[in-house]
Amino acid sequence: MSDDVFYGAFVWSHSKNLLNARRHGLSFEVAIPAFRDPRKLILQDPAHSFVEERFFCVGRIDSGIVTVRFTYRHGRVRAIGAGYWRKGRKLYETQKDI
Repeated sequence: MSDDVFYGAFVWSHSKNLLNARRHGLSFEVAIPAFRDPRKLILQDPAHSFVEERFFCVGRIDSGIVTVRFTYRHGRVRAIGAGYWRKGRKLYETQKDI
């Protein structure tokens, strides 16, 4: 039985979300609004794109700049991990204004 949670155009594993929140202090529900940030960065993740292509979304939410690891499956964005990672914040803060 699948433990997938559907949230609009997004989907994630309920158990993975709980683990992510415990490890990184951030649930997928809280991190997903980073995709609405007009200054967000969408970057490829070649280091983890073995079976399927993976990406990072780096964007601002109320509590700061977050990085969401994700892939596309069946027409949805599937969240894989999220956190307040320094590398993502640095990339976000140093991008040129559009």
